[in-house]
Amino acid sequence: MNLRTEWQDRRDARIVERLSLISTRPPAREFVREGVLKRVVGLTVEAAGCEVPLGAQCRVETADGSWIEAEVVGFSGDRTFLMPSGELHGLIPNARVVPSPGDGLVGVGEALLGRVIDGEGVPLDGRGEPHLTGAVPLQGPSINPLQREPISAPLDVGVRAINALLPIGRGQRVGLFAGSGVGKSTLLGMMTRHTTADVIVVGLIGERGREVRDFVERTLGQMGLSRAVVVATPADRPPLARLHGAWRATAIAEWFRSRGNNVLLLMDSLTRFAQAQREIGLSVGEPPTTRGYPPSVFARLPQLVERAGNGNAGEGSITAFYTVLTEGDDPHEPISDAARAILDGHIVLSRAVAESGRYPAIDVEASISRLASELTDPAWRDRIRRVRRLMSAYSSNRDLIAIGAYQRGADPRVDEALRRWPALTAFLEQDVEEAADVAGSRAALARLIDDEGAA
Repeated sequence: MNLRTEWQDRRDARIVERLSLISTRPPAREFVREGVLKRVVGLTVEAAGCEVPLGAQCRVETADGSWIEAEVVGFSGDRTFLMPSGELHGLIPNARVVPSPGDGLVGVGEALLGRVIDGEGVPLDGRGEPHLTGAVPLQGPSINPLQREPISAPLDVGVRAINALLPIGRGQRVGLFAGSGVGKSTLLGMMTRHTTADVIVVGLIGERGREVRDFVERTLGQMGLSRAVVVATPADRPPLARLHGAWRATAIAEWFRSRGNNVLLLMDSLTRFAQAQREIGLSVGEPPTTRGYPPSVFARLPQLVERAGNGNAGEGSITAFYTVLTEGDDPHEPISDAARAILDGHIVLSRAVAESGRYPAIDVEASISRLASELTDPAWRDRIRRVRRLMSAYSSNRDLIAIGAYQRGADPRVDEALRRWPALTAFLEQDVEEAADVAGSRAALARLIDDEGAA
């Protein structure tokens, strides 16, 4: 009995036809035609006659014969739009624009440990070129989500409030949300010194140049720098250089992860990365949408963040912390909203808490770790819920308590919060040089809740 049907015969015929077309298809064109510089508008360079694909690297000749690196970010008709990664000084009309085949790679190797480089891989520490043994793509391939190792092991970040109340898993991606001057860099420094990780990769993206040296010399120090790689692209660098700094730091972290290392990736900040992409998007004519941010910004953010996390079976992990600057202390500005949606949790630093003198200024009520239920047992989760209820009861009646209008006995939960508040604030406070591991933080939480509750 013939079980084949007419549609199966037609399907097989189409497959044969496609295979024959593929076998006779001419070889792909090589888009390597150079062009000439026609116009410079703001941060954008326009070239004519340059035939290169989107994202390709080019070099633009200057008046003194040197070259400026640039990347193709768009095109319209016969015009190609390029964004330089360096300063535009010295450009002249009709200068040569030459494609750079083979670029877009990041040099990697163990020699990067202890080094400070910029977004293009150029050393900033005056120690010469590191001897690198390999290269990986600047924007690496995405990982099949079903092949990622699950997050199951807690990570010790050395901060008691986080270890006890906002447990972080190895391979988790977390945002540090704060306004300016609230202590996010200080908290990053604490985690840099105290987190148990094989390798630390720090991306200082769009920050003040002064802070780069402070972070390297004071926050990391010689001991911390020995197991760290710092990629620094300060605020005075062009927007493309700032983007490349974030991509390069992530690519280096991915390489160490592929070798089985547990990597701590600290990105300061995700907001500056988004602002750099906004500058590029607006320069090439992309329409602004939410508060001046073009759509490409909200496409770039998950492309960067999703590269962190656990790798495939047998590989290591990248636990990533991204700082998010809440402009005007507005927790609902566009980048903050977008970051909360794509991250595995967020830690909010409060200006009110900082002004009260409590550091780190973590607002426990506004913070959340989306993997807390997978990393804690029932007793631990119950203690976390009880702490949150006590802090919420105190916060909702803070004004009445401050002016002495609250009468004890009016609400048993507020009474308990008042009784425990000095111990709670002492539990949440921590000196910058002090380290609090997961076991010690959990034991301190148990003493805070169980012992006082029994008293």
